[in-house]
Amino acid sequence: MEIQTLNPEVVNQIAAGEVVERPAHLVKELLENSLDAGATEVEIDLDQGGRQVRVRDNGRGMLPTDLPLALARHATSKIHQANDLWSLETYGFRGEALASISAVSDLTLISRRQGQAEAYEIKSHFGELKSPVRVGGEEGTQVWIRDLFANLPARLKFLKSESAEIAQIKNVVRAMALASPGVGFRVRHKGKLLHRWPAATEWIQRAQQVLEFQPLYECAGEENGIKVRAAFSAPHEVVGNNRQMWVFVRGRWVTDRSLIAAILEAYRNLLMHGEYPVAVLWIDCPPDEVDVNIHPTKSQVKFRQPSQVFRAVVHVLRAALEKAPWLEGNLRDPGVASSFRADAAESSLAPSTSVPTPATVRWDSPELNRTQYQQKSAWQPPSEIRSPAVTFEVLRNAAQGLGEVRGGEEPVSVTATGRWSSLQVLGQAALTYIIAQNSDGLILIDQHAAHERVAFEELMQAWKARNMPIQDFLLPLPLTFSGERLEALMTAAPELETVGLTLEQLGPETVAVRSAPNILKDVAIERALRWLADEMLESGGSFALEKVVGELFATMACHSVVRAGQALSLEEMRSLLQQMDRFAWSSFCPHGRPVFVEYSFQQLERDFGRRQ
Repeated sequence: MEIQTLNPEVVNQIAAGEVVERPAHLVKELLENSLDAGATEVEIDLDQGGRQVRVRDNGRGMLPTDLPLALARHATSKIHQANDLWSLETYGFRGEALASISAVSDLTLISRRQGQAEAYEIKSHFGELKSPVRVGGEEGTQVWIRDLFANLPARLKFLKSESAEIAQIKNVVRAMALASPGVGFRVRHKGKLLHRWPAATEWIQRAQQVLEFQPLYECAGEENGIKVRAAFSAPHEVVGNNRQMWVFVRGRWVTDRSLIAAILEAYRNLLMHGEYPVAVLWIDCPPDEVDVNIHPTKSQVKFRQPSQVFRAVVHVLRAALEKAPWLEGNLRDPGVASSFRADAAESSLAPSTSVPTPATVRWDSPELNRTQYQQKSAWQPPSEIRSPAVTFEVLRNAAQGLGEVRGGEEPVSVTATGRWSSLQVLGQAALTYIIAQNSDGLILIDQHAAHERVAFEELMQAWKARNMPIQDFLLPLPLTFSGERLEALMTAAPELETVGLTLEQLGPETVAVRSAPNILKDVAIERALRWLADEMLESGGSFALEKVVGELFATMACHSVVRAGQALSLEEMRSLLQQMDRFAWSSFCPHGRPVFVEYSFQQLERDFGRRQ
């Protein structure tokens, strides 16, 4: 078969197949053009599942001489030489979107340059251009698309249902609105208003506006020249999939598995399996640090140093999560709770700290008909309360399922100035939940989940202090891995050695473990190393070791602390709350379960009919 040059019609249809695969891609290209033109207001009208679209903006507009060029392939005002590709400040730059769209639709383009008296219109009927004509119109640009893919029946039959295509378009519009908070958006479907998002002055305001999710919290930071801004939900306000995690790089909406993994890494040990946060991530970096020209629809980017971006995202977001801003409206500041406790102590309802005198019970007393739930007497002499700091002997016992974390050598001394220790402890329910109160309501605390978080953090501190006891194997433990997993492990070998795991490569797919921490059994060593290798291959090694160790310690902590059904004295409960104040994420256990539930006094008053 002879080689021949393709005719322009086929070339344009091939380009359209790459750039405009479905109506949502068309809308994205048109919106990007509007934003590049400096628009502050954008209107989108949709019909026929996106096969009919109108986008109107109040941007700079175009001169009549620019209209034919706007529909020509590779005609653009965004770049002039090859080096411009590495300093892009705009969405579009290839100059092929409108040309590709016009090849597969009936297109009408109306534009009026700012400061000009008249607007001009140009039409393209499936690639057949007409000359511009003078028409009436406002400053800015309108693009009408009709009969999309009518000349491509093969492409048309692959479109999904009208509702599915409209859902995809709405997703694109949300993304563009999140990327440009200073722009107002109005979206209509068959003349009915779907969304109206006025221009916002704050990123967090736009995120709440578009995602219709409250409350969201925000953070910002910079590391190694990577600027990170995020809006995020509390770990207990989650959804069942990752479709509510949005990532933007230099204003572009991108799909990047590594950055999604970075968000989840920041939430590590705060979410249960199958839970995902609501999060919007905006990343800015020097233009020469990212390549946006690796995908026809520009939906993916490539960083020059992806590990640095990953770490920047994790550090900034995790630092914000450590502050636990979602607790500010639940557990009040210590001063408020302390003053409430002081006021309560003066009232007749405040529990006495002295040993009470048992009341005299008569045969006709109602006390005989009252159910006495199982509880530990509150007036017995308090035992010495010790910190659950984990000794190495306890660690070994915990790893073998033998021990229970009951304390170190010195009793803990923590002043009651923290969020948790400022609560007034009232008692214990079902030998499982600590009942406490502050000025706003009752707080029920899961004693097992709370102690589990404390023990987990103690284990992590011991590991990070590099004080883990090590055992040298008389006979090295041989393990077999695939070539890429083995390579990943040997890359991490120096870091593994600092925690007691010494590896030696014996062959292309064999490694020998010569030493390991005492707490790890042989089976656990192999499982941990395989897990670590997979994490390194998936996330590039960032935080992989800490994640594997964290999962191991979370399991150990779960089996080594106070259990549900275990009676605690008031002093033991207060001591546990004091220890919770030492750690940032005490409101969640290491597996992501909530530690506490709050019931406001207002809700109680409503339930008792005191308030309507």
